[in-house]
Amino acid sequence: MLEVLRETLPFFAVIALGYGAGRVNFFTPEATAYLTKFVFYFALSAMLLRFSANLSLAELWSWPFVLAYFSASALVYVLVTAVALVRRRGLEEAAVEAQCAVVGNVGFLGIPMLALLLGEEAIGFNMLVLAVDLVVFGSLIVILITGRRDGRLRPAVLGTVALGLLKNPMIVSIALGLTLSGLQVPIPGPANDFLVLLGSAATPGALFAIGASLATKSAERLAVAGWLSFAKLVLHPAAVAVAALWIFEVEPYAAAVMIAAAALPVAGNVYILAQHYGVAPHRVSASILISTALSILTVSAVIAWVG
Repeated sequence: MLEVLRETLPFFAVIALGYGAGRVNFFTPEATAYLTKFVFYFALSAMLLRFSANLSLAELWSWPFVLAYFSASALVYVLVTAVALVRRRGLEEAAVEAQCAVVGNVGFLGIPMLALLLGEEAIGFNMLVLAVDLVVFGSLIVILITGRRDGRLRPAVLGTVALGLLKNPMIVSIALGLTLSGLQVPIPGPANDFLVLLGSAATPGALFAIGASLATKSAERLAVAGWLSFAKLVLHPAAVAVAALWIFEVEPYAAAVMIAAAALPVAGNVYILAQHYGVAPHRVSASILISTALSILTVSAVIAWVG
């Protein structure tokens, strides 16, 4: 555990550096927004494109993996939704809270960190986790909130969801890379060097951006935020571990990456959705802040266990 903690501390130290820069306003919210755009649209996309271009869909796709992660996440999603409804929070707030419990920071934290700690092969399995999070749960929250407000599910909503997925640079990068791989089109040497150089900025840039964005988060509604952080950091990886290891019997290395990915703190894009729809943004903000702080220990413990 201590050995893994020493390995993960540099990652969280960069997050802390970004947080400090944001708190003293050396790195303004506007600067954080632009850094996030650079990482999201360029650095991380370059990393995903280069890696997926060297994979085939047959090598990447695994039904036991996808079913294990989806079923475990769906179970936690339903549980947290039920708890919110029992508290009489309404369907919209329940959908946002459930999103906090199952959607982790795979893109900005998981892909760069787990690639270095568990090996570059972890990126492919992180892609599958990311695909389930974006396509299934990222779509579900939009469908539930808009359907609840309109009283019915309009076809236009599904079109909006589909367009959002098509405009996501991570989805586009993975799809483009797999297309190049499927067509057996090699990436030319200079282009590959370009992607390596640009992609190498993903890890420090993403970690610093996470920290700087946390500086603007508030720690209000601590009781609910604590429950959601517990659901994300403990219940979610525990459910994924049971599904992967004992129900679907996923290959050990793939299962290890999946469990580690499930242990990641609440993703920042949940706050963006909550703020966009005006549903419990402060609750989500506190959940992101608390879960990220606690994940220094919990993620290290999970990686030590699966390792």
